[in-house]
Amino acid sequence: METTPKHWRRGFWSLIATQFQGAFSDCTLKNLVIFIILGMGLPEGQRDKLVPIVGALFALPFILFSMAGGYFADHYSKRAVTIGIKVFEIAVMLIATVGLMLKNLPMELTGVFLMGVHSAIFGPSKYGLLPEILPDTKLSWGNGIIEFGTFAAIILGTALGAILSDMFRGRQVFSGAILIVLAVVGLAMSFGISRVPAAAPHKPFQINFLSDLWTQIKLMHKDRPLWMAMLGNTYFSFFGTILQFNIILYGKDVLKLADTQNGYLQASAAIGIGVGSVAAGYLSRGKIETRLIPLGSIGMTLFAVVLGLPNLSSWMFAAGLIVVGLFGGFFVVPIGALLQHRPKKDEKGGILAAANLLSFVGVFVASGFYYLLISVLKLSPGAVFVCCGVMTLLGTIYIVRLLPESFLGLFRKTAPVSPAGH
Repeated sequence: METTPKHWRRGFWSLIATQFQGAFSDCTLKNLVIFIILGMGLPEGQRDKLVPIVGALFALPFILFSMAGGYFADHYSKRAVTIGIKVFEIAVMLIATVGLMLKNLPMELTGVFLMGVHSAIFGPSKYGLLPEILPDTKLSWGNGIIEFGTFAAIILGTALGAILSDMFRGRQVFSGAILIVLAVVGLAMSFGISRVPAAAPHKPFQINFLSDLWTQIKLMHKDRPLWMAMLGNTYFSFFGTILQFNIILYGKDVLKLADTQNGYLQASAAIGIGVGSVAAGYLSRGKIETRLIPLGSIGMTLFAVVLGLPNLSSWMFAAGLIVVGLFGGFFVVPIGALLQHRPKKDEKGGILAAANLLSFVGVFVASGFYYLLISVLKLSPGAVFVCCGVMTLLGTIYIVRLLPESFLGLFRKTAPVSPAGH
């Protein structure tokens, strides 16, 4: 049964605000620590090892705790889980602040890891709340808004992380204080989220999360569009992680930019994803528009290769990042809507948790793969972009082979739409 317009609007925008703050703080802390590492004057080889480690430490909790997040999202009210996780965030930022004050890199990295735990637990409740708060006809639109909010947070968080690195160099305790205040604000906003009942209060907790994960994978595999959405979501995380690392080193080593200017490059990609996500939400017109998936994949392929061209100016490079991000938004929004809409209500939390976990397997693998490309194979940042384009091309071919109707829909006035969830 759909909620009243007044009810869903208040709860929805409170969720968006809470999600925005969490993603903003995640990104600010992670990028601040990366730029602190870049500013430590380490040998290039050691520096290139530490940067992917930050990404791996943020991703590892999603592998370890996402299934627990799915259990909490089903067993308890998703609103209660959200409020509890915002309390946890305050404690995490206190730890990170102590690390920043003492210039203790292991404590700073612990803060990054614990913020990954925070986001891993929050993810299934965050995305599971959308179909519980929104009318069905608003789901694609809501996905566009939450993706736009997420990437707007990444834009600002990336920029702020770089700015704080420059502004408070040697006095990063002030950066920590800002992050603590933001966590308190996020907790306050979470109380406005709509009250929803627990979806499966008698669901047992699976101590062996790998067994639980395997159960959810088998459920997804029975539904081809859902299975393809999971694979696409995982690849997008893999692609985005390599892109993020590579932008940092491209800006530092090729364009010779300062930290703040480097942050603006990261923001360019996020701007593109945010705009693409909102556009995809509106283009869907209340439906799940699967033809946007191959369109987004083709665009990501072409413009990733463009980023690898030699002698790009900083403005040309930023423009290319925006376009890659734009097509990334087209790619990820219908995938997110499929993941949320197709599972049964009492299976939604577990499936979303599994998809979340697998997406961060993509992040974790990308951290190791990027180290392989840069430190072992000694590829230039430009060559890494070309490599990303080639991998995305192979993925596009795979999508078209399994879901040819979505690709053919690009050439029709009305594309086939994936059937509604169960």
